[in-house]
Amino acid sequence: MAWVIIEAMSLLSNLLDSQKWLMLDGGLATELEARGHNLDDVLWSARLLADDPAAIRRVHADYLHAGADILITASYQASPAGFQQQGYSAAEAANLLQRSVRLAQEARDAFWAEGQNRPGRSRPLVAASVGPYGAYLADGSEYSGQYGLSVADLVTFHQPRLHILSATRPDLFAFETIPSAREAQAIAHLLGEYSEMPAWVSFSCRDGLHINDGTPLAEAVRPLLAQPAGLVAVGVNCTAPRFVPDLLRRLSAVTDLPLVAYPNSGERYDTDRRCWIGLTTPVDFGRAAEAWFDAGARLIGGCCRTRPEHIRRMRVALEARIGRR
Repeated sequence: MAWVIIEAMSLLSNLLDSQKWLMLDGGLATELEARGHNLDDVLWSARLLADDPAAIRRVHADYLHAGADILITASYQASPAGFQQQGYSAAEAANLLQRSVRLAQEARDAFWAEGQNRPGRSRPLVAASVGPYGAYLADGSEYSGQYGLSVADLVTFHQPRLHILSATRPDLFAFETIPSAREAQAIAHLLGEYSEMPAWVSFSCRDGLHINDGTPLAEAVRPLLAQPAGLVAVGVNCTAPRFVPDLLRRLSAVTDLPLVAYPNSGERYDTDRRCWIGLTTPVDFGRAAEAWFDAGARLIGGCCRTRPEHIRRMRVALEARIGRR
């Protein structure tokens, strides 16, 4: 299957060569909650893979119409173990995981069939989300990275999900909101083991220097850079916007790979109250997207608490200032 990774890596490289940047989508759960869905559940947005898959497909479609070039699937908090703990069989859990990719592919294919191949737009890609172990725990530990697991334990946790998602042939994988240097080591191992998988890896960070477990970002990313099989980009996500430029500069000092930036709104997640608190960072996401591009980001979007309007504004700002060709 070596041709798969070569094809996907070449596709992303060619797109970035011709378009300079690609727009990611925004917060999936945020938009679902805004539309009235109660996601106070250990499966979070993944619960709707069983209860209301059409709602997920509609949000994917709306992000495409807002300007997204890449959709991220509803599998962030989904895992075989997580589904089975909620009473699903192993076969049902696998089907729900694969449904997350199919929903995004269906939304993408319908969008493209509508004739949305306007100048400057390429056929959108689908990135299968692989959230951290902390997302499975559903206790907010993706904001600390303190799991108490070994690298081998984390490899064992992630392997079944990757195997299941691979069968749906997403365009690439998004290992996202990674808060732990130890988990980054596990992902580096998995990238070597699943060498047919093109993937980006993005970290969640607590300031402009450190990922959430306290490891300097430049140090945490090194095992990934030493295992280049499948790695197509690195970056940060679910991080306050004000930290992103410094973090991107730290990454650009250690790698020439395309960089990824899709921060949250700047609010803080309270793990005890299980809610976002504080004020939204008073930042114009359009202007911020330009600053992230200047700092090296080439895959740009939004994470928690961002919505289609954020994506629309970022796309308009980047097209106006930087263009696509």
